[in-house]
Amino acid sequence: MSIDATDRRIIAATQAGLPLVAEPYAEVAGWLGLPEAEVIARLGAMRDSGIVRRVALAPNHYALGMQANGMSVWDVADDRAEALGEVVGALSFVSHCYLRPRALPLWPYNLFAMLHGPDRATVEAHRAEVADILGAACARHDILYSTRILKKTGMRLRPEG
Repeated sequence: MSIDATDRRIIAATQAGLPLVAEPYAEVAGWLGLPEAEVIARLGAMRDSGIVRRVALAPNHYALGMQANGMSVWDVADDRAEALGEVVGALSFVSHCYLRPRALPLWPYNLFAMLHGPDRATVEAHRAEVADILGAACARHDILYSTRILKKTGMRLRPEG
């Protein structure tokens, strides 16, 4: 997987986000002097090849009224973790859910899910819902509450040269 100079220019132009206009890809294309269809096709090809994982919205949960956010961690049976993680990840109050290797003996958790709600009581109710879904496949769990947003951006390319 590699990118050419045009791909690099597209990434550099969009890495801070797409412009908030009716036709964002046309706007980016105008900045770069490229046809809109080429910008769309190249981003799609980079996504399909894994160079770009996704083009997505990254909302500020606090500004949307989600004042309580907690990274829940779960010790789920390895043979059930992937299937159960897909169920948990599809819940409306989960923004991201992923599997990670355990770091035994200190860290037994392998399933992580960010839970959101307007207050901690709601997030705790969401945590109980996840616990019910995981059932006997889960040996233990915990939650780490957010106190502030430190970063809401993806990777940034360094300028060449």
